[in-house]
Amino acid sequence: MSDLPPCPKCDCQYTYEDGLLLIYPECAHEWAKNAEVGETASGSNVRDSNGATLEDGDSVVVIKDLKVKGSSSTVKIGTKVKNIRLVDGDHNIDCKITGIGAMKLKSEFVKKA
Repeated sequence: MSDLPPCPKCDCQYTYEDGLLLIYPECAHEWAKNAEVGETASGSNVRDSNGATLEDGDSVVVIKDLKVKGSSSTVKIGTKVKNIRLVDGDHNIDCKITGIGAMKLKSEFVKKA
């Protein structure tokens, strides 16, 4: 039997290892082997487009024009975003952009200011 822990999200018992991650196939949740309980692999190590580690409260600059889904507006290249908040998920940055409002961004489209 495996001594790998069950998934913290869905209690899946069919855990398998992939490099430094534990993966749970029922909910597709990934977890770092050396992470503490309650810490996810993505939440503790978010990096910008240049590889710099991002933290809550940092300021970032958008490196590419980004269309706002469901709107005709665009976030222009060079837009500075202050006081970001890191979250889990595909879009791992929550922020407010002046003139647009609350948004979620992917860390691959920003650089640390």
